[in-house]
Amino acid sequence: MPPLLEGGLHVAREGAPIAFSRSGGIPAPDYVASPLIHHHTPAEEPPSASARARLLAMRGGEPLLFADWERALMLHYEVAPEKLQPFVPFPLDIREGKAYVSLVAFTMRGMRPRHGGKLGKLSFKPIATHGFLNVRTYVKHHGERGIYFLSEWLPNKLAVLLGRPVFGLPYRLGKLDYRHHHERGRLRGSVIPRSSKRIDTGAAVLRYRATLPMHPTFRPAEPGSLTEFLMERYTAFTTWLGWKRCFRIWHEPWPQCEVEAVIEDDSLMSLTGDWARHARFIGANYSPGLRDVWMSRPTRASRRPRL
Repeated sequence: MPPLLEGGLHVAREGAPIAFSRSGGIPAPDYVASPLIHHHTPAEEPPSASARARLLAMRGGEPLLFADWERALMLHYEVAPEKLQPFVPFPLDIREGKAYVSLVAFTMRGMRPRHGGKLGKLSFKPIATHGFLNVRTYVKHHGERGIYFLSEWLPNKLAVLLGRPVFGLPYRLGKLDYRHHHERGRLRGSVIPRSSKRIDTGAAVLRYRATLPMHPTFRPAEPGSLTEFLMERYTAFTTWLGWKRCFRIWHEPWPQCEVEAVIEDDSLMSLTGDWARHARFIGANYSPGLRDVWMSRPTRASRRPRL
């Protein structure tokens, strides 16, 4: 029997939980086969495993930051590549002739530096915990698959100020109201853009609701599936002042399930480009979240990955 989450929900993991030290120790993951899912063969290394090796092969060879990502809803859209590519400075990662954009609504909790102990954790407290809405698409640079953020909304003013110069992230200020209560089987949320002084009540918005299956089991996506293509991404490509950059992340495969989602208003997407008029909503996935996500320092994206 897979372990229980809150509310009696089950999670099926691709491997045994990784014994991770919050003090910064980096263990070797022990992937243990589970009968609940089909596994990659040794020749088809899971994206999570190769991503870990890629991050550790970077200069410095260790994560810069850790954080927990909680209660994540991913809303997926498909769009013709020629409609989207003009808004993306990296080549799109095309699957069966289609490009994809996902809206990822989640809460980041407890972001902290690997080094610095209690003092380092305290210094990050003003930006450690808040909601996010990522509008991301899927790209490939020098053969490395990743994501590119068309825009990101969050309610933390200091984080918005730091996001672009530090990581090249296109942060915008917004009011986020997430009620992702998977224990009750229902999710609801909204995002409203705001200026530095007030909420713009006349602006485009995002509003959605979703329903989980009666007895959901959260498990990694099937190898080779569209869900894996969309969810298992471990490199973020960014731009800043004309420089192409990237940073890498690592975590265990997303424990997830499909959900029935209703988009009440997605006019917010129009703020990221005209491509949104041509996009079609195709489905959604939900995850209770991930613990101790690794994040690397940013680096130039012009270099080919070492792995």
